[in-house]
Amino acid sequence: MRHEGRVKEAPGTGDTAGQERFKTITTAYYRGAMGIILVYDITDEKSFENIQNWMKSIKENASAGVERLLLGNKCDMEAKRKVQKERAVKLAREHGIRFFETSAKSSTNVDEAFSSLARDILLKSGGRRPGNSHKPPGTDLRACDKKNTSKCSLG
Repeated sequence: MRHEGRVKEAPGTGDTAGQERFKTITTAYYRGAMGIILVYDITDEKSFENIQNWMKSIKENASAGVERLLLGNKCDMEAKRKVQKERAVKLAREHGIRFFETSAKSSTNVDEAFSSLARDILLKSGGRRPGNSHKPPGTDLRACDKKNTSKCSLG
């Protein structure tokens, strides 16, 4: 991760692919986490439905001020979309978190999503007391734009 042109520590990441057998491991990681990325597959309705379970688990096990980010992955597979973007936007707004649509295959919005989370964590930890809100919670409304895969926008 780069910050102000210098390489800072790389964040620890883990991928459980929503598998129940990792639930006890992930709850242990929640306790020390500064940021959590919730990813669903836009071509898989069940993966989106599972986000609510993960949100509940985070609320029960993570620190109150943990930054969260919702990602709808595989936005390069629009023809196979099962989860409409509007549903994810609504969910993100309900939980006061940012939302991006990404593609791991084409790297669309991946850097932007991680950078957004890192910035929010840095802002929160940058001398602010836990009781002070660093910004009103928001949602970055991003979706794949076929004309320009390096930038995405709503609409």
